[in-house]
Amino acid sequence: MPTEPHPLRGITTMLGSALSNQVGAAMGAHAFGAIGPPGVVAVRQVVAAVVLLPVARPPLSRMTWPQWWPVLLLAVVFGCMNLALYTAIDRIGLGLAVTLEFLGPLGVALATSRSRRDLLIAAAVAAGVYVLVLPGPSSDGLGLAVGVAGGACWAAYILLNRLAGARLPGLQAPAVAAGLCALAYAPVLVLLAAQGRLTGTAVAFSVTAGVLSSVVPYAADLTALRYVPARSFGVFMSVHPVLAAVVGLVVLGQVLALHEWAGIAVVVLANAAAVARPARRPPVPTVAEGQAPVPA
Repeated sequence: MPTEPHPLRGITTMLGSALSNQVGAAMGAHAFGAIGPPGVVAVRQVVAAVVLLPVARPPLSRMTWPQWWPVLLLAVVFGCMNLALYTAIDRIGLGLAVTLEFLGPLGVALATSRSRRDLLIAAAVAAGVYVLVLPGPSSDGLGLAVGVAGGACWAAYILLNRLAGARLPGLQAPAVAAGLCALAYAPVLVLLAAQGRLTGTAVAFSVTAGVLSSVVPYAADLTALRYVPARSFGVFMSVHPVLAAVVGLVVLGQVLALHEWAGIAVVVLANAAAVARPARRPPVPTVAEGQAPVPA
């Protein structure tokens, strides 16, 4: 809980974080033509590792196996989640990709309860996703599947980060995971450089994506949580799919159909209702309760 209420400052910080996150994703999309989603993810992970490791200063030589194994899994989740997100953005657009990924933390929030109210919320989410996608012969099945996979990875991140955070303080767990993920993606950068595809423009867009989608949100959200309650923070997180759709339109020229806007609205409202419900028991910590919105 914040020690001093500053709602306006908190809201401004959260809005800036959410906008930075989505603009960063759009900047990364500009590099897809040159280095593809894997290349953008590789550069982004290097940026995250370079920033987080010196800040967190994890005790690598003193880490035990019970500390290492959740961090190793977290590194795998980082790599898979970001690759899934960027691949989905490349195939189905920013707004739809982010909305589908958002099903991950929403699912974690709903899984902590079996109340009739939450069952109704889950039904509303299912209806919203159907309206959003309107599956048919022209639907990009692979793009949709990858978007949902990104949501599953985000759910896994929430649960793993809870476990790793209990064993390593502060940002040490995500910092180590980001470093390991960057090492795993190093061959991608080597291959792209050997092919002459790692151009200055592509790197600049990818570095911008790393800064705006990893570094800025971490710092901004840690700051915002000093001024607003964690539950309010979680409700405000619902703005991400909306901002993704707007940024996709303005920056990438991705125009959404009316049914897609309607589906996004339903998912956003369902998420707000889910994280704002009265807590009857200690819930599993989610993005709604203080985690950074987008992992490194």
